Amino acid sequence: MNIFNDFPVGLFVMQLVILLLLVVLLAKFAWKPIINDKLLKEARQEREEMLKEAREMKNKMIADAKEKAGEEADKMIASAKASIEQEKQSALADVRKQVADLSVDIAKKVVSKELSSSTDHLKLVEGLLDEVSL
Repeated sequence: MNIFNDFPVGLFVMQLVILLLLVVLLAKFAWKPIINDKLLKEARQEREEMLKEAREMKNKMIADAKEKAGEEADKMIASAKASIEQEKQSALADVRKQVADLSVDIAKKVVSKELSSSTDHLKLVEGLLDEVSL
């Protein structure tokens, strides 16, 4: 047990104090900035990822809104075209009915009146045309 007798306690204590002082100084001035830089880089990377996700969500929402608006516009256009076609058919049917009614009226008047000459015939047609206004 000669090892413990030759052990210099004072030197050990001094080395221990210097080691602890070195650890404290390194922790305060070296490790904190290194750890803070590492945390800062991680925070920046996480922020960039979150911004990227937010941009992707924004672009997706815009694309969805555009698609929905396009579909809605197509529906409105189709509805307007159908309405226009229906109005057109209704107007044509009304015009056909009016033409048919006028033709029947003219035929009644022509048949009911005897035409003796072509001048009477022309006068009758001109008179009927003046009576009829579209």
